[in-house]
Amino acid sequence: MESFSNVKIWVLLIFMAFVQLGQGFYLPGSYPHKYGIGDYLNMKVNSLTSIDTEIPFSYYSLPFCQPKEGIKDSAENLGELLMGDRIENSPYRFKMYTNESDNFLCQTKPLSADEFKLLKKRIDEMYQVNVILDNLPAIRYTKKDGFMLRWTGYPVGVKVQDAYYVFNHLKFMVLVHKYEDNVARVMGTGDAAEVIPTIGNAGSNVPGYMVVGFEVVPCSFQHNADLLKNLNMYDKYPNPINCDPGMVAMAIKENEPLAFTYEVTFVESDIKWPSRWDAYLKMEGSKVHWFSILNSLMVITFLAGIVLVIFLRTVRRDLTRYEELDKEAQAQMNEELSGWKLVVGDVFRAPTNPSLLCVMVGDGVQILGMAVVTILFAALGFMSPASRGTLITGMLFFYMILGIAAGYVAVRLWRTILGGANKGWFSVAWRVACFFPVVCAEVSLVLTYMHLCVEDWRWWWKSFFASGSVAIYIFLYSVNYLIFDLKSLSGPVSATLYLGYSLFMVLAIMLATGTVGFLSSFWFVHYLFSSVKLD
Repeated sequence: MESFSNVKIWVLLIFMAFVQLGQGFYLPGSYPHKYGIGDYLNMKVNSLTSIDTEIPFSYYSLPFCQPKEGIKDSAENLGELLMGDRIENSPYRFKMYTNESDNFLCQTKPLSADEFKLLKKRIDEMYQVNVILDNLPAIRYTKKDGFMLRWTGYPVGVKVQDAYYVFNHLKFMVLVHKYEDNVARVMGTGDAAEVIPTIGNAGSNVPGYMVVGFEVVPCSFQHNADLLKNLNMYDKYPNPINCDPGMVAMAIKENEPLAFTYEVTFVESDIKWPSRWDAYLKMEGSKVHWFSILNSLMVITFLAGIVLVIFLRTVRRDLTRYEELDKEAQAQMNEELSGWKLVVGDVFRAPTNPSLLCVMVGDGVQILGMAVVTILFAALGFMSPASRGTLITGMLFFYMILGIAAGYVAVRLWRTILGGANKGWFSVAWRVACFFPVVCAEVSLVLTYMHLCVEDWRWWWKSFFASGSVAIYIFLYSVNYLIFDLKSLSGPVSATLYLGYSLFMVLAIMLATGTVGFLSSFWFVHYLFSSVKLD
């Protein structure tokens, strides 16, 4: 009783600790930043992206305005780098809750032949400019067939007939929500503000706002060259600028400069800070087709259930019939046996290339575990869309940590195949570390049982590739998608990049699904032949 009481005390203490942590702990990228009226908001720029080429380029690779203090890279995690993100500062700046219009940014030097050619190429390749404010990407709304569509970023420009036009005037709208004083006192550290619970009434009377939305409307406007001569950055353009997204006027020409201006409007919104990412999750490419997913799951579950019931009844009938015989009857029956019972002495004989099989199973455990743990952490909110690159970084971290499990499974399987011998285990463990830097189980079980019934004891590799062969279908589908759906993908570099990523994905899927099938078959064979008695 005393030990049980101690356990209850420890549980209570741990629970209280978590409650205290919950008062000041926020998931990465999920805490608010308070801005006072008149505080500067610095907009950042990300890589130029395109659905046409899939290759990102730096924002300043094009002749855009640069900040006075020079170009500075923001701190990026490994996931952002692998995804091609390159976040840099920009000359655009706003003041909280201060509307500004007709702000002059800069006039570039006359476009050289190379700059003119590059700008036209980026417009032809449908490159988008991605800008960020308070960790929120800018949203652009367009209307198509009576529906309002959401997009992130805005096009570099547009081609009309034979002329190229650049979007050189940006109309920003920042949605803000009044800061709730009972949330926290904020200490700013760049984009990621550090949140500390408010003590007493400190700062409670200071008005402030949180950014809950960021929208942009790009326009092409022809400025008067004479009015630009004496303007400095952030000066007001003398004439009012009419931003009409349906009209284009600023044509790009060789040996002529480009002028950039912007305006910003602040609108108080009812959107709460925790809901500010809802607009991004409702985009066309972010929709989850729940009906198709549920329909597929129901069909697969129904068919898999039928096959599993038939399979289990067949196996149980064989086992029950064999176990009911006495020793003399078994000995007499052994002479007349057929099917899987005849390979009882060979079924655990070592396969060909056992070390390679152990390595592939170990890596499959590593990849499968990485996927499960990553999905679990994402579902719990530790990998929110506000934290760019966290998903990829988390996957790499979990993959590295689960190398321990991969090594254990591979060495354990190696010793099982060799009957407990330790010879060669170090080589297997080393190769697991270097090799790669569900229905699956049922298919493998059924095919393994069919091979055993025809007295084929070589089930090891077949059970792995029976379920792992689904990767072939996925690769063929990716090739089909490249040929018939990605027609706009231009250049051999983009196609090679797409196929390279597809091959990595297919190999990972083969290892993961093959491991599921092999381990299921291994358990099934062990269970099946454990009931067979040997003389």
